Amino acid sequence: MIIGKAAERKQQFITEGFVIKDQRVCFMKFNLQGIRIYQNSVHPCSSNEQVSILDQIDISKVIHCDGLLLCVAKDELLVWNPYLGQTRWIQHRTKFEGFESLSLGYDKKNRNHKILRFCFVPLPGISNSIVGFEIYDFSSNSWKVLDVTPPEWGIRHCRHNSVSLKGNAYFSAVERRQGPPSRNVEEDFLVCFDFTTECFGPRLPLPFDTGDCFGILVSLSCVRDEQLAVLFQRWETHERIDICITTKIGPNSVSWTKLMVGVPGFMLDLYGGSFFIDEENKLAVVFDLDMRSRFQTAHIIATDYGYLKSVDIRVSPADCPLVYSSYAPSLVQLQ
Repeated sequence: MIIGKAAERKQQFITEGFVIKDQRVCFMKFNLQGIRIYQNSVHPCSSNEQVSILDQIDISKVIHCDGLLLCVAKDELLVWNPYLGQTRWIQHRTKFEGFESLSLGYDKKNRNHKILRFCFVPLPGISNSIVGFEIYDFSSNSWKVLDVTPPEWGIRHCRHNSVSLKGNAYFSAVERRQGPPSRNVEEDFLVCFDFTTECFGPRLPLPFDTGDCFGILVSLSCVRDEQLAVLFQRWETHERIDICITTKIGPNSVSWTKLMVGVPGFMLDLYGGSFFIDEENKLAVVFDLDMRSRFQTAHIIATDYGYLKSVDIRVSPADCPLVYSSYAPSLVQLQ
């Protein structure tokens, strides 16, 4: 039975994720069992296996939602259902000049999946760099221009500035305004895009104040498909990081609880900081670029007593893991 196979595959995927390695999508399997007790002898990363169905396609980024993976290729998009082995190619409607951001979600009324695409042009000192929005509808197989007024905020320039949760997309947004002489003040917050109403919600507060910070890292992740987690590092506080998770979240409201505060041990690179929470083993795993080895490193932190160890996972600087601690198979048909 296909449902039985789905349950079996779900068990296999619990400690697995994906990594882009040399522009190829690979499975990455983690075994964190016993690492709290045997931290000097347990290596969490057991294998990297290239995905054969995608082995001829150059992929620069992978986005996850509802068991589907949106793979960003050079001139096209590819949606992949790993469980069913199905794919769908999507052609861009227009070619943006500048940077683009993509998110995957679905309409809660009919479970119809959609892609949000918008272009932004980095402009020093100006936060409003978003210049256009488009949305792709899976059921109609077509793009349309989204009639949304360009916001007064911009997207923070880091790799992990958005996630999909419960069908909606959440972004780490920032508004820059003039502060003291020779220094801008930045306000960080969350913004939700609701794929059902096809509109942005109000600003949602983050669980820390960034208004007077010069250098910070904000990274988003999901805990199952139920909670959003945020990692924060203020470079002025000597490498310490905070991780918080939501107790309630929706397009119009959010509340937070602190998971770990002031964990010392490592400074994260601006384009690092992807992470996941392993609730069963009470661990957080944070990925970053080690400046000495020039490979990606997994920093393992116990949620109750802090930093445990760092492990070289032999992934090159240009690549970055995208790990899910509870991947659930999807029966969504793409063909």
